[in-house]
Amino acid sequence: MATTSIRTPDELGRLIRQQRKRQRLRQADLAAMIGASHVFLGDVEKGKPTVQLGRVLKLLEELGLTLHVDTRDDGTGL
Repeated sequence: MATTSIRTPDELGRLIRQQRKRQRLRQADLAAMIGASHVFLGDVEKGKPTVQLGRVLKLLEELGLTLHVDTRDDGTGL
């Protein structure tokens, strides 16, 4: 399993596009699989920062990608 650090919407979009192409899926087909439009998927792949997070999470799941968040231990308990 590979780990990739994502810091921007552009980086996430590129990763999603690469994974979609590896799986030989068209934008329209993948979008239909998650109940979204090809326009939404295009926006995600272009790195649009205002896309709906819930749909992005569904998209990651459909592609077999897992989101992990590393937290800093700064003593605040968060």
